Amino acid sequence: MTKIRCIEELVQEFHEQRPIRGGSLIITIFGDAIAPRGGTVWLGSLINLLEPLGLNQRLVRTSIFRLTKDGWLTSNQIGRRSYYSLTDSGRRRFESAFRRIYAELYPEWDGKWDMVLGNQLDNELRKVLKKELEWQGFGNIAPSIMAHPMADTLELNNTLQELCVQNEVIHMRSEMVGSDTSEALKQLVHECWNLQQLAEDYQQFLDRFRPILRAIKSADELEPEQCFQLRTLLIHHYRRLLLRDPLLPEKLLPADWAGTSARVLCRNIYRLIYAQADQWLSETQETADGPLPEPAPRFYKRFGGL
Repeated sequence: MTKIRCIEELVQEFHEQRPIRGGSLIITIFGDAIAPRGGTVWLGSLINLLEPLGLNQRLVRTSIFRLTKDGWLTSNQIGRRSYYSLTDSGRRRFESAFRRIYAELYPEWDGKWDMVLGNQLDNELRKVLKKELEWQGFGNIAPSIMAHPMADTLELNNTLQELCVQNEVIHMRSEMVGSDTSEALKQLVHECWNLQQLAEDYQQFLDRFRPILRAIKSADELEPEQCFQLRTLLIHHYRRLLLRDPLLPEKLLPADWAGTSARVLCRNIYRLIYAQADQWLSETQETADGPLPEPAPRFYKRFGGL
């Protein structure tokens, strides 16, 4: 099989970046590929999988050690082999982080907003809550008031419970009176979320991956290892953008929002390569019981259906 040159260039670019953040890439691989296939893998097979992406054995071991220390992973020693699995809390964190990646494009917005009032908290706790809610896409619409038009209620409630502030903050839902596309509302959105920088970053993603989509569409045959590398780096790049995307309803976004095109592009590439990438995982990755199990049924619901 002939390797596709633009995928080789993508891998080479990742090789050459400094520093290579091994932990971040391993989180991508666990979340995208290992979690839906049982969540456990032999460290030796993972090291071999990551080496072509520029992560040497030492970097992988160091990154895995840190992820274990931070509560993402747990190890099980069988003979001389170490097998790493997601912890229960790690699995919840993965699901929370990766749920938004594979969601359908834009759910219908009911015009309501979730608002969290934290003026009863001390300054330090308020800063921690603000940071957590910003990660979930909330904007600071007024002093001590965070808001989002399409918040994940389960994720919000879990955050309030983990910080033990559910009895100290006020969580309410408000409803728009009048137009949900008024100039005043657009101005508020512009002030609370830096969409201009995000749009530019999405455009870079489009410029980088559109030629790759054209190349794989015109290829006679796709190599499983290249498909795995492309799928990993595609989701890795896209995940980093989504972490900064508040995922606002379409009505509140600028016209021709690049984030919409980026999601469609990511979905289209993923649908073309996921099966061959999984084939490579089946051929190379091991658990204590043998090859990785088949993906869980909900894996095939990603991006509205693979």
